[in-house]
Amino acid sequence: MANQLSSYPIFCASFNQDYSYFAVGTKLGFKIFDANTLRLCYEKDIGAFSIIEMRFSSSLLAIVGAGEQPALSPRRLCLFNTTTGASLQELNFLTSVLAVRLNKSRLIVLLQDKTFIYDIDSLAILSTIDTVPNPKGLCAFSHSLDACFLALPASTTKGSMLIYNIMELQSHCEIDAHRSPLAAMVFSSEGTYLATASEQGTMVRVHAIPEGTKCFSFRRGAYPSVIFSLSFGPSMHFPGFLVATSSSGSLHLFVLGSGSNKSGKKSSSFIGAMVPGAILDSAHHHILHNAVAEGVKSYAVIRKVQKINDASMSEAFCFRASISIVAYDGYFREYIFSINHKNETSWTLEREYNLLTAISDISTSS
Repeated sequence: MANQLSSYPIFCASFNQDYSYFAVGTKLGFKIFDANTLRLCYEKDIGAFSIIEMRFSSSLLAIVGAGEQPALSPRRLCLFNTTTGASLQELNFLTSVLAVRLNKSRLIVLLQDKTFIYDIDSLAILSTIDTVPNPKGLCAFSHSLDACFLALPASTTKGSMLIYNIMELQSHCEIDAHRSPLAAMVFSSEGTYLATASEQGTMVRVHAIPEGTKCFSFRRGAYPSVIFSLSFGPSMHFPGFLVATSSSGSLHLFVLGSGSNKSGKKSSSFIGAMVPGAILDSAHHHILHNAVAEGVKSYAVIRKVQKINDASMSEAFCFRASISIVAYDGYFREYIFSINHKNETSWTLEREYNLLTAISDISTSS
């Protein structure tokens, strides 16, 4: 998730595809942390970067400079090997690279009005997509090879998007999601759901893929807010969780799950039946206020979801979600969200870590 250069010490932040590692870019360089232990695994202090994207847990990175040093042009994409510390390949473009996505087969590069699709092994261009002006590099990419979709804005005046099948290299469908332009979008890990938010930030919607139909809508709040990030839980086998961060500093968690008890009666709690396309009520929306400082850009992911049986009730269970947040003021926080069969919830700050302290305490690599 690239960030416009600002007074904040972190320029960009990203997690790898299974959320086991995360990277941050700063004025000095970039750092990679183990998300489980928060160990600083790698650092490269050669100048400012605006994009760092990892390829699962491999040594391959796609990095783009922030333009503060002549050698780190925002028009140049570098494929970098952290094991050897060497550049593998460079791709140069006529305009700035605004976003990069990759999986085991494809490399996606977004410019303001073009998107390039590469074979990641040969770096041969497989397709070029002409797009509407997209100065924020907004996109969503499903890294699953079985449902490998790319979503791009289709309009500058409303919240519509085009869905492409990246493996088959063809347009799949168009979705009209919001009345105002899009601000954030994300696929679930299996590529079966797509969540979106507009510039108003009051509604978050979830669409079924590949059909493109609207499943659910959530009212985030009554007043506009900038949505900084959206992220699904790691698996939809459990009741689905979707997390959002916004300029208000709050963390929003939406519950998409459904189910029934053994007697066949539908529950009225968070595991109750849902009507596709309906606006879900507050029982499905849980807010942690002041998760980060108001106005500070942040990026949150749901790293783990656990189902826990309630020993006091044979048919009851609860769910625990581990939510990690990287704030651009330099802090990593991990919250535990718990919800039981009665829809009773709790938030616990599990870990807090100053990423800037770790950066300054460890010697730089040349």
